[in-house]
Order: sequence, then C-alpha cells, then structure tokens
Amino acid sequence: MATESKVRALVHQLLHESEEAWWNGGSRLPDLGRTYLPSEQQSNGRELARTIDQALAELRHPPTTADERAAAELRLTASGRTFARSAFGVSDEHVDLLTRDGFASCAQEFARRARAFDPNIALEDVAQASRNVWTINGLQTLLGQPLRLTPSAFGYSMLYPYTDNILDDPRVTEDEKAHLSERFGRRICGEPVAPESAQERAVWSLFAEIEREHPRGDAPRVYESLEVIHGAQTRSVRLLRRDEPPYSVDVLGISLEKGGASVLADGYLVARDLEPADARLFFGLGALLQLADDLQDVQGDLRSGMLTVFSQSAGRWPLDSLASRLLQFRAHVLSGFRPGDAPSAVQLGHLLRTASLQLILNAVAEASHLFSRRYVRALETFSPFPFQAVVAQRRRLEKRRLSFLRLAAASLGSGALELPDRGLRPR
Repeated sequence: MATESKVRALVHQLLHESEEAWWNGGSRLPDLGRTYLPSEQQSNGRELARTIDQALAELRHPPTTADERAAAELRLTASGRTFARSAFGVSDEHVDLLTRDGFASCAQEFARRARAFDPNIALEDVAQASRNVWTINGLQTLLGQPLRLTPSAFGYSMLYPYTDNILDDPRVTEDEKAHLSERFGRRICGEPVAPESAQERAVWSLFAEIEREHPRGDAPRVYESLEVIHGAQTRSVRLLRRDEPPYSVDVLGISLEKGGASVLADGYLVARDLEPADARLFFGLGALLQLADDLQDVQGDLRSGMLTVFSQSAGRWPLDSLASRLLQFRAHVLSGFRPGDAPSAVQLGHLLRTASLQLILNAVAEASHLFSRRYVRALETFSPFPFQAVVAQRRRLEKRRLSFLRLAAASLGSGALELPDRGLRPR
C-alpha cells in the first residue's frame, strides 16, 4: 500500500477545515465594512462610465509605435489611478504595486514567451493563463521574494490552456480525457512517457520547464503538490455529468479541493516548501477564488449543466444563503492573512480584501434574478456602484472583449498584434 505524501495529507486536512468553515460560517451576512449612500454610488457610477469611455476611446486608435504605447499606458494608468482612488479608496501605492512594481512587467514577459512558445495561441488563452502568473507574483510578494517570471511559473501557467480547458470541455469525450489524464499523471510522477501527439509534446515541454527549475531530488513537495492538483482536476470532470443523481457528487469538496490545491501548488513552485500558516492561507485563497468564480459563472453553468454549489440550486431556490456562506467563507480565509513587514505585502492584503468583496458583489449584480429582491438591495449598499451600473458597464466591456485583448497585446509590441483571435471559447 502506497504511503500518502506529505502534501496529500496536508490537503486532506485543509479540505476538511475548509468544509467545516463553509458549513459553520452560517448563512447570515457577515460584517462587510462600510456602506455607500445612493449619492456616492451614483457619483462612482459616473466615474466608472468615464473610465470605460476612455478605455474604449483607446480602442479606436490602437498604439503601433513604442512612443504611442507609452503614451497610451500613461493615459490609462492615470485614469485608473483616479478611478481606484475615488471609488475604492485605493492609494497610489496600491496602484503602483500592480503597474510599476513588477506585476505588469511579468505579465508582459509571460505574453511574449507564450507567443514565442506557440505562435497560434489564442488571445483568450493567454489572458486566462496570465491570471495564474499574477497569482504567483502575489505569492512571491507575500513570501518576501522578488517578482519575476520563473521557468516553473511560465510552464505551470501555460499548462492551463492545454489541460484544464480540455478537462472542462464537454465536447471532449470522457475516454479522451481519461487517456490524457492518465498519461500526464504518469509524466508528473517522473515516468519516461513519450508524447503521442502535438498537444502532448507541448504539455511535456511545458512540464520540463518546472523540472528545469526544480530538480526532483531537491523539491519533492513541488511534485507532490502537482500530483494533488492533477488528481483534483481529474475528479472535477464529474462536475460536467448532467445525468448524475442528486447528491451523488461531492460538488463542494471537489470545488474546494480543485481551487485550493491549484494555489497551493503555486506556493510550492515559489518556495519549494511552505510554513503551515502559509499553506493554509494559500489553500484558502484558492478555494475562495474558485467558489467566487463559480458564483460569477452561475448562469453559464446553469445552461451548460456544469455542477457547482450555486448552479445546483439556481432557479430552484434563491441563492441568498449560499452567497452569504461565501461571504462568511471569505471572512474566514482572510482572517488568516498575516502579512510581514514588507509594505507591498500589506498593500496586497488590502487589495485582496477589496477585490474579493467586489468580485462577489458584481456576481450578485449580474445574476440578481437568482436572489431575492430584499437580499440584492441589502448587498447593494456595500457596493461603491449601483448594481445597475455594474451590469451595464460590464456588458459594454463584453461587447469589446476581443478588442481589449488586442489593445493589451499592442502594449507588448507590434509582433504581438498578430496574435490570432481564433480559438475563443467559453469556460
């Protein structure tokens, strides 16, 4: 009988703690901080519209030279700085953390490397994968490390478009998913599995980036964590089975484990080993982001048949109590945040609190018909913007989604403008 790895045992413990926190948190609204007067919300809503107007104006004349790119970046940064200050009370130091202190440059370097690795990669996939780069940069900040795009950060983040999307794609048969999953699992364990296809050659090559930075004998926890997240992603395929009888799938457990194990793996890629408090925080943040994403995607999941904590109840009962449980879970996770003395870590903690709350509030605004009117009105008081403005401006952005991705690509240089737009697909 194989001995359970240290990371697997740790994930079992953290998953149990997260499930307890979810159920013990209760279904009443926790303290969410300050509330906003309608006049404040209206003013912030107008500022939001002006900020988006400026961004849309930039789309009409995308930059083509280095000077134009620099000028456009200055205009958008200044506009974003003003907006963040007025709507969220975010200081210039918080904005600088994201724009000047390494986050933006790492994202740009990642996009360039992604383009070099796969000239046919879709803009949507680069944007999706870059989210994990930002997560890794955040963990580097919390752990007091310099922000940089390491080989393992590039390789692990790029695996998402090649593996995670396939596992989530209902058009790929279960046999195909099982075959790829089984072979990649053997590759993670260090077996000399030869690639069978161009797709596997890409996945194997990206995984080699991790091995290049973290030799197996020097970083056992890295590979244990990768085995754990691979198993969690494989089990998450069950969430796509529309014909499963009620309660036959541990939807909450699968979601918590998949989200938590993913960010936990990020942490091990950054530090090779983690203190228990850091591991607990990183797992919790990953679980929180997964559940928040599930709430944000509830309407699409309802249409596609994806099982989540929220899609299971949507349309049958108001989602009030589940959203409150999510907010209670957020409070539990953030209570474990103990930033060090580095100012950037303190600033990042403030941004996490602000952004995680706004993400959940925006998700409720987008799917307000799935909640009681009384609950929506109560939550809206904690939003800097009227919910109606949030929905309206988001729809404006969605209509120009590809254009915004191209504008972001333009900031990387003229070569990046040739990034193809094919391959865009829903979650």
